[in-house]
Amino acid sequence: MIIVADSGGSKIDWRLLLNDGKIDQAHSVGFNPYYQPLEHLDKIVKESLLPQIKEEVLKIFFYGTGVSSEKNVQSIQTVFLNYFPKATVEVGWDLLAAARALCGHEPGIACILGTGSNSCLYDGEKITDNVSNLGWILADEGSGTYLGKQLIFDYFRKEMPGNLAKQFQARFPWSREEVLEKVYQQEKPGAFLASFAKFIFQHLKEPYCYQLAYQAFCDFFENNIMKYENYASLKVHFTGSIGFYFSDVVRQVANDKGIAVKNILEGPIAGLTLYHQKDL
Repeated sequence: MIIVADSGGSKIDWRLLLNDGKIDQAHSVGFNPYYQPLEHLDKIVKESLLPQIKEEVLKIFFYGTGVSSEKNVQSIQTVFLNYFPKATVEVGWDLLAAARALCGHEPGIACILGTGSNSCLYDGEKITDNVSNLGWILADEGSGTYLGKQLIFDYFRKEMPGNLAKQFQARFPWSREEVLEKVYQQEKPGAFLASFAKFIFQHLKEPYCYQLAYQAFCDFFENNIMKYENYASLKVHFTGSIGFYFSDVVRQVANDKGIAVKNILEGPIAGLTLYHQKDL
């Protein structure tokens, strides 16, 4: 059997591809090697994955955040080999997961629009180019963090329309000092800022919110997608909660810029499952 995993900081989606063609699934808490010790992943495998295993595991494909360094790749491989010594273990970053899930074996541009954002040029087999990801402070255009940051800015600078500002205040009655503490002193400030994207989506019929989202995705297209050679001749694909829920706005921006958007998925696990069925 084959194990396929899509790992994020908050959760891991597991797919178990059985030899008879059936597919089982499991879910667990997330893992990021930059924030959590390796023992955390070991515990996940032991408690959440092992009870689901029905056949000998011969291949494992683990995709996740924070796995780009060779040290982290080897450490993750070691955890799995302790439990599945006969398995071949491939560890890839979340951008490769997006490319394989969205593009399959076709060339294209694969994008992530979630809490953060990223993109890559994919030739049907491997990533050939990647616009540098500079994180939420410097970049992350089009991400939930980017949207939330702009919303908070407009609220405290009184750029938000009055009717929306009243609704925002009623829902998030935090002072400036409380918000700054959450951003600058508490853990996961990007996730905190991204949580405000839901407010934008729920008020997308308001011209202010639509324009805020439209401009954020324009920034993403111009600073990421349009940096790739021959971008206009390639299909562009998206995965991530922001891309999925704001798909109408994303497609409108693409249309206005003459760019062809094809697949938009909330997460990559279904596409990864299809991609790896050939490995049985």
